[in-house]
Amino acid sequence: MKLRDMSSKDRPHMEEFLYQAIFVPPGTEPFSREIIFRPDMIVYFDGFDPEINNGDCGILAEDNGKIVGMAWVRLINGDGYVDDKTPILSISLLSEYRGQGIGTSIMKRIFDLIKERGFHQTSLSVQAANPAQRLYQRLGYEIHEIIHGNVEVWTMLKRL
Repeated sequence: MKLRDMSSKDRPHMEEFLYQAIFVPPGTEPFSREIIFRPDMIVYFDGFDPEINNGDCGILAEDNGKIVGMAWVRLINGDGYVDDKTPILSISLLSEYRGQGIGTSIMKRIFDLIKERGFHQTSLSVQAANPAQRLYQRLGYEIHEIIHGNVEVWTMLKRL
């Protein structure tokens, strides 16, 4: 497994990984792939360019040249928004690569990258029922806000 920094050339792969990041509770039908092109979702990848935007950066994992996971941050006003100085983190792994420590490795590397870019914290949004929230808590994220709606959603914050 190889980890590397993301570049603007990786942007097309972000669409698939954003779609893979959408939590689908067991027994529920997956969303249409078109969901990632809604205005509230497209902001997570549209215009991503770490070479130009200091708030854009990411780490991806490759297995024999195949991208199997990625985590990226952006300074956007989306789910997980805390303030204009806190980049929002997105992470996703292909299902067959989950539970092997790859996500933890990616997250630890991206925390270093975020700090190098001068940020002091990062946030994310996760459904309370999503098992990934346990990973986020193990890595130091704390619940910042609880949003009650059809499902309970947490905005989580990690100080770096």
